[in-house]
Amino acid sequence: MNFDQKGLKKRSITVTEFFDTIGDKYDIKLKRLNSVDESSRQIFERDLHRPGLALAGFTNLFTFKRVQILGNTETRFLYNLDEPSKIRAFENLVRFKIPCIILTSNNKLSPVLLDMATMAGIPVYSTRCSSTKAIYNVTDFLDDHFSLYLQYHGSMVDVYGVGVLLTGKSGLGKSEIALDLIERGHGLVADDVVVIRRKGESMALSAKRNTIIDHFMEIRGLGVVDVKANFGIRAIREVKEVQVVVELLEWNKEIVYERLGLDLKSTRILGVEVPQVELPIFPGKNITVIIEVVALNFLLKRYSNYVAAEALTKRINSVINSEKIEDDHD
Repeated sequence: MNFDQKGLKKRSITVTEFFDTIGDKYDIKLKRLNSVDESSRQIFERDLHRPGLALAGFTNLFTFKRVQILGNTETRFLYNLDEPSKIRAFENLVRFKIPCIILTSNNKLSPVLLDMATMAGIPVYSTRCSSTKAIYNVTDFLDDHFSLYLQYHGSMVDVYGVGVLLTGKSGLGKSEIALDLIERGHGLVADDVVVIRRKGESMALSAKRNTIIDHFMEIRGLGVVDVKANFGIRAIREVKEVQVVVELLEWNKEIVYERLGLDLKSTRILGVEVPQVELPIFPGKNITVIIEVVALNFLLKRYSNYVAAEALTKRINSVINSEKIEDDHD
């Protein structure tokens, strides 16, 4: 199985893009407290930092390339210092090229400290969220941005709640099969271009559609179909975990294909092993029903550890052994 392109990882995000987009997906509203060139500041890491030790003067291990969070503890520390000590403490931060500062719980900086940040070109924001909530939302946003991803040529469908990725050579009918599954009541995640992400150290792969293609499908001989307009919102899934890969193959009579299902296959996507089923295509074969059974078999195995091929093998062995015992008695 070949990827359309290698797994990628975004190396940075400008503070401008960070400020403009984080509010679209997360319940955190940032308010600008100063005016600086945000586009010149880059965020390189998903992790955040609370610079308590840096404010106290210990900067040997100061991870200044991270977004800096100043919560109640840090702002109260600064508030209780006299003016010269306050300036010296804050100088320990602004002499580094940090991406930005976020003040949580609607905390404020004194005008002198805010001017110091402005002179250093450091964007300063405030949010009404607590430090815990702000750190959770900002980390999740950056984790999503810096996550490994790739674009896959195929179709992604939600079948009985199971995320099934259809792959195979162009022209084998992946879109037609996905359309048939949609007509049978299943949901489309993406067609033609499937964007797959792995966040952090998670072993789960999430699939989404390409935002340009959106809910449109190209069906050879018919043209472009708007799935959402034709089948309604019930036929659409925004995101789904990739749980099974079904690879469609051209039928080749010279190849001996798997018949029992004991030889379980898997494929590796972004370092994660995913079960894989290979389905040869030939006229008259009902691939749609088979894919539904693939999803049901996955559910059976996950929730009851039942594998039909193993059950049949045990039954056959049991019959053979019992007949052997009878023969021995005779």
